[in-house]
Amino acid sequence: MDKYADIRPYNDDEVPAALARLLADEQFLDVIAEHNLPKWLAAFSAISRPLVKAKLKSKWKTVNNVEAVQNEVAQYLSMLVERTTSKVTYSGLERLDKDAAYLFISNHRDIVLDPALVNWGLHQNNLPTVRIAIGDNLLQVPYITELMRLNKSFIVKRSAKAPKEMLKALSQLSGYIYDSLQSGNSIWIAQKEGRAKDGIDYTDPALLKMLQLQGRRLKEPFADYVRKLKVVPVSISYQYEPCALAKAKELYHKQQFGEYQKEEGEDIKSIIDGFSADKGNVHVAFGTPIEDDFETPEELAQIIDKQIIDNYYLHSSNYLAAGDKTNSSTEETARFNQSIETLPNELKEFVLSMYAQPVKRKSTI
Repeated sequence: MDKYADIRPYNDDEVPAALARLLADEQFLDVIAEHNLPKWLAAFSAISRPLVKAKLKSKWKTVNNVEAVQNEVAQYLSMLVERTTSKVTYSGLERLDKDAAYLFISNHRDIVLDPALVNWGLHQNNLPTVRIAIGDNLLQVPYITELMRLNKSFIVKRSAKAPKEMLKALSQLSGYIYDSLQSGNSIWIAQKEGRAKDGIDYTDPALLKMLQLQGRRLKEPFADYVRKLKVVPVSISYQYEPCALAKAKELYHKQQFGEYQKEEGEDIKSIIDGFSADKGNVHVAFGTPIEDDFETPEELAQIIDKQIIDNYYLHSSNYLAAGDKTNSSTEETARFNQSIETLPNELKEFVLSMYAQPVKRKSTI
């Protein structure tokens, strides 16, 4: 029996059926048309859908396993990097063993781009790509579920609320992560639930307690079990924060009204905006596998945080927001100032703080 069937990525033999479901999904075809065809043509679904379907069917005719899907994704990422970044750089990849499986725990600034750029760096350096943890809150649209599970994503059941239901879901997740690593498949997971909209990266000890559920089942001490997982902290930094305006709006709304309710489809819009917006320079820093002494999830969280913050690459935007103009060119300063000036007045301080936080954190940790 496949005990992870409801959360795991698709296997090779499930790929053709998943692609067929995508080709039959009108909402998916419309989204592809909207972003790839002229507006006037995309508006006529009776014409655009058959065009998109025929194009995709031809493109996917040799895609029949997970590796082929990954190669397709790599081609798309190559175009995305070319179109929406000045450059993407990496550090620490030379320390990774291509024959080892790692648990990459990273800061989280963009819903899909963060793990995508981690995978891009691994793929470019002939290292195996990761299985990606993604919350079920993002899977309310059928075609998104298909795309994610085709792209080696596994599901974190955040919607579980009852205590027994939550424990069952978290235990299943913990077991899946352990079994994946044991079978030679690396994992990517964010250091906490949700993006760091305020620019403050920190690891939630609850994540580490979830990992230990499988360790308890195996009757292993916390530190010994975690070392077996080969935890590698990852720091991702964007010169221009993905969805900065939307993040600031949410923070402002929470400050003014105490809470923020997402609109239907807002997460999907964030994914698309993150892909399409200019990100400037991006740096992904891979840390070292954690071998430190620790006894509690809280102590481990501090160790992960220190690596993520120490390795976080500070861009000109970070320095400028923190009031330091000495690390930025005249062109960078003018561009950043212009981006801030175009914001609504009530949101400027939120965006500036978002960019300044990594500078402040480096000086305090």
